Amino acid sequence: MQNSIKVAVDAMGGDHAPHEIVKGAVEAANMRKDIHIILLGRQDAVEAELKKHSYPAGQITMVHAQEVIETAEPPVMAIRKKKQSSIVMGMNMVKQQEADAFVSAGSSGAILVGGQVIVGRIKGVERPPLAPLIPTKKGVSLLIDCGANVDARPSHLVQFAKMGSIYMEHVVGVKNPKVAIVNIGAEEEKGNALVKETFPLLKECKEIHFTGSIEAREIPYGKADVIVCEAFTGNVILKLYEGLSSTLLSVVKKGLMSSLRSKMGAILIKPALKETLKSFDASAYGGAPLLGLNGLVVKTHGSSKAVEVKNAIIQCVTFKEQDINGKIKKNIIHADNGKE
Repeated sequence: MQNSIKVAVDAMGGDHAPHEIVKGAVEAANMRKDIHIILLGRQDAVEAELKKHSYPAGQITMVHAQEVIETAEPPVMAIRKKKQSSIVMGMNMVKQQEADAFVSAGSSGAILVGGQVIVGRIKGVERPPLAPLIPTKKGVSLLIDCGANVDARPSHLVQFAKMGSIYMEHVVGVKNPKVAIVNIGAEEEKGNALVKETFPLLKECKEIHFTGSIEAREIPYGKADVIVCEAFTGNVILKLYEGLSSTLLSVVKKGLMSSLRSKMGAILIKPALKETLKSFDASAYGGAPLLGLNGLVVKTHGSSKAVEVKNAIIQCVTFKEQDINGKIKKNIIHADNGKE
């Protein structure tokens, strides 16, 4: 177990904690022998869930965290006051290098604040963005930023593009990933002030493969591998994506059950349809890493079930093995040195 990657997991965060979180942790441990999972949460509740499962001895340990940061709490105050919460303790484990990564489905605000205040930013990184993988016709794309920086500047977006390119190439395996900025048209002169100012900077950036603007309707087709935007736009895209997917799925199901003939057809197409829809299931791609920190912090959906928790934990292994933080640090420092 000496070479195992240690992943601290917030067992109390999310709508389905602790049972789905613990279940996902157990599934990850049973799938990978190179992971040591540290569950943080109220001991009695977490141990009660662990007793329901079987897993390799020594691969999952438990650390008691008596406090829980609720979603509605002011994040800055919660981070300061609740030192014994699962989120704060998990962040401190990453800071003190007692864990290689921290995964949570808990309060987004507390995770964003804790990531910057406790774990800290890599020197030279101006703002750490949240970067989820979203399904497309061609596979997946990285949406960066989707919720961390609603008032971003052009220099922030350029760094997002660089960090996103590193992530897509070394974690997802996309060589020379195509980078595009979200816009309301393909023409360079279109867009708001932020987009107009950022576009030429991305165009001049030699570290990325910039392909220009991308309109929202082109995102599901996989026109770009890295989709750059500030967090307000990114969060709207992400939430619309999720809402539209679930709505379409319910409409399709309703249509298939509308008559005897459609029900018979549904039986015939069910295997193929199930396989097709699986590729558009966002939970299959794990959580959203908060890129640019001194350690790995991954945020999963508040409604995460076991499968998303499991995939988020496994995602941490690739991140660590590929030394994503080291590559980001090298890229940012190189860019800063080039300006001097």
